[in-house]
Parts: sequence; C-alpha cells; structure tokens
Amino acid sequence: MASDEAAAVVDVSGEVAGQPHRLDKRWTFWFDNQTKLKQGAAWGNNLRKVYTFDTVEEFWCLYDQVFKPSKLPGNAEFHLFKDGIEPKWEDPQCANGGKWTVTSSRKATLETMWFETLMALIGEQFDDADEICGVVASVRQKQDKLSLWTKNAANEAAQMAIGRKWKDIIDVNDKITYNFHDDSKTRASKGRYSV
Repeated sequence: MASDEAAAVVDVSGEVAGQPHRLDKRWTFWFDNQTKLKQGAAWGNNLRKVYTFDTVEEFWCLYDQVFKPSKLPGNAEFHLFKDGIEPKWEDPQCANGGKWTVTSSRKATLETMWFETLMALIGEQFDDADEICGVVASVRQKQDKLSLWTKNAANEAAQMAIGRKWKDIIDVNDKITYNFHDDSKTRASKGRYSV
C-alpha cells in the first residue's frame, strides 16, 4: 500500500507531483520604455530588470499576465536574456556579438514570433544554445522588430546555424540578416550574414 501511495505522488517524468519544473537555465525579463527617454539621457536609463525565473510555472505566470508585445506601448521593448546578461552591447557576454533581426508590420505576427522564440529558448531547442544571449521584441509605430542576440559574431558557422534554426522556428520565408554589434555602434550597420 505504501508503494502505491508513493507512486501516486510521482508523475511520468519522475518529478514529485507539485514540485516546479526546473529549466536548464535561469532567464530574466527586462522592460525598456523609450517614450520616457529624457533629452540627452543615455540609452539604457529606462531599462529595467523585471523578473528572473527558472521554472516552467513561473514562465507561464509571467507570460500570460505581462510579457506579451501586444501589451506594450509604442517605442517600448521586452527582453528575455539569460540571467547574468544585460541586454546591452556593453555587457561582456554581448560585446563581441551581434543579432539576427526580423521585422513585422502586423502585431499578431510579432506576438507569435516572440512566443515561439521564447519557447525555443527556455526549451533549449538551439544546438548552439550557449551562443545565444537573449531576444528583444521592439514595438514601433510603423514596423515592429524581433532580434535574437548572440555572443560571438565572428563564429560564422554558429551564427548561420542559429539563424537557420530561428527562421524555421518563427516560420519566416523572407531573408533575415545578422548584424555585428560593432557595426551598429558606428551606424555603419550592414548585414554580415543572411539566411
């Protein structure tokens, strides 16, 4: 009888019932509202760390209640980055990196791509997951943007693999491009890789 009771509290995956489902990594949601940027203020002054989580249950509570791009005002951004990495070019993990970017003129499309990207990140669906820093959803008046940030821009093989996988995950047929953060800093931003 005791073994039957013990079996009843263990689910199929072997985790004890009622225990949170731990993710492989800790993740942090960030928020940036650039509409409140004071003239002359440095970029990043409005960037706020909102919540760090490491369980499936925490993710769903956060996503369902807060972190949907459709809830953002214009000129605002949501970021999901690995814990310990700030969504800034200056962060040591991002300094030598870059980003894959896709644009969307439809809010529903951005919402779907954001959701699919979040699921792929926390679910460790990328072969080169250690290369990924995080993702940014930028809501703008004319065209929204989703950017997947990576650590080592010079590692072309890893960046191409990530780009192909991400394009498949978000179900995009158009070409997407990868920009080095160093190029973006000098306003000479040009796509270095594309898939």
